[in-house]
Amino acid sequence: MLFVGGLPLGLIDGHERSLELTPADDLLVECVAPGYRPLRFFLSECFLLAPPEGVSLYHTRAGTAIYLSRFAREDATLRPIAQKRLGGALLTLYRQGGVQLSFSRGADFRLIDLPDAFEAAEILFADDCFLLKAPDCFCILSPEGEILTLSEGTVSETEPHVVAEIPFHDSLRHFAVCTYERGKLVESRIRTPQKPTAATFALAFFESVLIGADPAPFLSPSLRQKADALGEFLGNFVSVVLTDSPEEVGLVYPRGERVFEVVYVRVTLDGDGKISNLETP
Repeated sequence: MLFVGGLPLGLIDGHERSLELTPADDLLVECVAPGYRPLRFFLSECFLLAPPEGVSLYHTRAGTAIYLSRFAREDATLRPIAQKRLGGALLTLYRQGGVQLSFSRGADFRLIDLPDAFEAAEILFADDCFLLKAPDCFCILSPEGEILTLSEGTVSETEPHVVAEIPFHDSLRHFAVCTYERGKLVESRIRTPQKPTAATFALAFFESVLIGADPAPFLSPSLRQKADALGEFLGNFVSVVLTDSPEEVGLVYPRGERVFEVVYVRVTLDGDGKISNLETP
């Protein structure tokens, strides 16, 4: 449920709602979800430049989209999940509001915050490191308890090194088969399970540039020779979003802490259906 200035605006769902307000009024915004602590912030002029923890802003041509995340559970009772003594260390996984890991080894002691998905993790010792292995994510810790790798993905091997399949969540369902030696990424091979359709061609092209896959199959001969320079030309965008047109996408660029700008790019296709030009409207 969303409240603005104490007034209920409705449920956050698939239906649009509108409200006229002035940021100078410093209105209190509250998002309340059953079983979680309310997320609160003031919608002010400063908010548009520096949102608080748990809030991200995406400045688009239609306005500013507010993304809320990292809701804490309302129940703060300490609930042990798993405990193991491995490699001379004691690792305790538990939930207290969020999921946490207590690491103790000699004089080293750490409390590590983890995503909720690690509630289903098992604790292992692999490749001289500590491994938290959950169905859809994993974390590799150094012998001193420092996080070396924290990622989505499915661990497929633990010996002699950790191997995991990392999804990119893109339109072609790309994933990378990654090998880690003592927590350090030493090899990555990108796999492409699907082919693009006409409706997702431009989207798939920019996603391929983003993840480092080969964009050449999307390009006309005139642009193919410049494929290696596309990453530098397009800059440090971090994701790609759809628009109402299949020939246009939005590239998401970081502009500050939890602040992003969406820049729109349109592609032109040649007679063979390949991209021959890029332009910003």
